[in-house]
Amino acid sequence: MPSDPGPRRGLATLCIHGGEAMDAQGALHTPLYNHSTFGFPSTQALLDVVEGRTEGNLYTRYGLNPTLRAVERKLALIEGGEEALVFGSGMAAASALFLAQCASGDHLVCIGDVYGGTFELLARNLPKFGITTTFLVGDEIAQLGAALTARTRLVFFETPTNPNLEVIDIAAIAAVARAGGALTVVDNTFASPVNQSPLALGADLVMHSATKYLGGHSDLTGGVVIGAQPLVRTLVPWRKNLGQAMAPEVAFLLLRSLRTLTVRVRQQNENAQAVAEFLATHPRVRKVNYPGLASAPGHALAARQMRGFGGMMSFVYDGDAAATAAVIDRLRLIAIAPSLGGVETLATQPITTTHHDLEPAERQRRGIVDGLVRLSIGLEDARDLIADLAQALR
Repeated sequence: MPSDPGPRRGLATLCIHGGEAMDAQGALHTPLYNHSTFGFPSTQALLDVVEGRTEGNLYTRYGLNPTLRAVERKLALIEGGEEALVFGSGMAAASALFLAQCASGDHLVCIGDVYGGTFELLARNLPKFGITTTFLVGDEIAQLGAALTARTRLVFFETPTNPNLEVIDIAAIAAVARAGGALTVVDNTFASPVNQSPLALGADLVMHSATKYLGGHSDLTGGVVIGAQPLVRTLVPWRKNLGQAMAPEVAFLLLRSLRTLTVRVRQQNENAQAVAEFLATHPRVRKVNYPGLASAPGHALAARQMRGFGGMMSFVYDGDAAATAAVIDRLRLIAIAPSLGGVETLATQPITTTHHDLEPAERQRRGIVDGLVRLSIGLEDARDLIADLAQALR
């Protein structure tokens, strides 16, 4: 749905009030409408909604459900976009986006590290439809202009990246992509709208795994794509016909979660900074990947591009895969689990989870070494997290 008219409110205010209004019963927030279908007073009223003359509710698989539309309005406002579409997962959002914008013979460029599932979609699944991808990592990013072709439709990247927390210059990449006739798509999952606004920096579309910081409680699975209305609406038939719409119950939980997004993420930023500074001085830690550290290669760019450095980090332990797994196994407060962005702190070894299915050579190319540990920092007391890491590293 289009964002609300009127003056631009603060982010915390939008997270609580954006896209919602008191209903006829006096509910302060949009209720859960767990209905598959909705009735009409007349055939003409039904046709007005079906043919787009009137905004209304029709059928939940189409996304025409008041709970879904409320969370979409809120997400569009939070990211500063005209429209948002919610999906059953982040990968559902990514697949609909790529299929909507690309046809057989078209080309994408993927920059930097990406989630393993996204890499598999681009490298193994989309080529079956004649859609190819050029992957640029590290110093190869400077080759973006040369990599663009007449059939390049999208330039896609995460920033910060998963799992090495590289920071990519959104404005610079968007300028090169625009000059080459391609759209810029940013996965903003790691940063969240609290810390970064890709649309304001020149991106055309933003996507999130709403499972992560937007949901924030490890109790829902969802995805969203946000941007200008004409671009977002190209995804509508794909979501409808592939059955990818978010369930109303999930949309209701997501609305709940978004109301506390700013306070959660700001505290995670603070906790992560403290943990990163501890790890950076530990003798058994070879390297810490966190843009909030002054020593990080992307620190200066992150300070310009981001409002906070995020709750995600990774570090390289001074040991092989087995020794690194033993450190993780000794954690007592921090849970061993994939995913991220929840109120609890999680640890994972990317070679066993997020990037397990990548070929060893591809992992090596991307610096995803056996000793790499990824941390998603939660809302616990930072001193307790540090104490747990200290005892595990001993």
